[in-house]
Amino acid sequence: MDEVSEQQAPEAMNEQEPNRGDIPGIDEQEPNRGDITDTDRDIPGIEVAPVTAWLAANIAGSEPPFTFDLIAAGGSNLTFRLADSGGRQWALRRPPVGSALATAHDMGREWRIMAALGEAGEVPVPEMVAFCDDHSINGADFYVMSFVEGRILRDRDSAAGMTPEQAEIATRSLLDVQIAFHTLDLDEVGLGDLGRREDYVGRQLRRWFRQVEVAGVREVPLLAELHERLSAAKPPETVPAALAHGDYRFDNTVLDEQWRVAAVLDWELCTTGNPIADFAWSLQYWADPGDEMSFLSDPPTVLSCFARRAELADRYAAQSGFDLSDLPYYAVFSWWKQACIVEGAYARRLKGMTGGMGSTGDVHDIARRVDAMLGHAADMAAGML
Repeated sequence: MDEVSEQQAPEAMNEQEPNRGDIPGIDEQEPNRGDITDTDRDIPGIEVAPVTAWLAANIAGSEPPFTFDLIAAGGSNLTFRLADSGGRQWALRRPPVGSALATAHDMGREWRIMAALGEAGEVPVPEMVAFCDDHSINGADFYVMSFVEGRILRDRDSAAGMTPEQAEIATRSLLDVQIAFHTLDLDEVGLGDLGRREDYVGRQLRRWFRQVEVAGVREVPLLAELHERLSAAKPPETVPAALAHGDYRFDNTVLDEQWRVAAVLDWELCTTGNPIADFAWSLQYWADPGDEMSFLSDPPTVLSCFARRAELADRYAAQSGFDLSDLPYYAVFSWWKQACIVEGAYARRLKGMTGGMGSTGDVHDIARRVDAMLGHAADMAAGML
């Protein structure tokens, strides 16, 4: 597939950046909008009158008026806590306001993935309730799903007080669920045509490097050098293509009262690809005490109640049966890809584009973060690539 046609492939159009709340100069969360209860005026992302009428007609038993509480914002899709006058709650998802590329925030694709997983019953996801593709209602596709109550481990404070037993239950469940979607039969669950299955890393290397080149805000020699080395050393794919979540970690899941994963959220980056590369990406979020760098600024897993990253990799290998000999390569690739993503965020900040995110501090701190990530990747690659 040539570069032009690859760019038009379904999974290519769906690729976007993960939440970037850990990048200096970026505040991923907008202020909480829970104070907005006036049903007579529009809310950014919600045209209240037509949306209310549509919800009343499409959610059985719902009782208007509705309230809309923005609980997740930023470069990714917006999520609102939706409540009716009877106290019933759901979650409403829509693309960022003013998104230039509707295909980069494909709500129908996200709906399809979670609906298929819900029907298969092997991966916990919210129940899908209603989908709207009539843009006269709210200016973009949106959908409604069940609101899953529970714990979300975003940082050390959210995990404070966890016992080793509770951390072990959460860790085991997180791993079990990832292995479940990494070993699903894509055709059997109706997702066999979700995207290309072959050469996942090659596709990613081309796509992210191209995005940095197109942005063209500065020369980053180490990024180009690592791209060349990663491309030359790309290992063969030794396991079947699988469902790759794209940003799987604790804070994209909801834990129930027993500390087990009750729902996996944020499937907007999902595609088909190499499960080992997808696991390696998740593993970079699993920070150990003493790590010089982490994908997150305040990772919960540094707490002493959690297992260490190497143990997590050993467990994944044992349970999945996958050979993780190439995991060091995928770790370097993950840091390089993260640097590309953050470089993209830097380019947009320089152009004054925030995508709904707040902007704080010195914007050039983002570029310095990119340089540090690339330096970290280069250190990891020494003697290997």
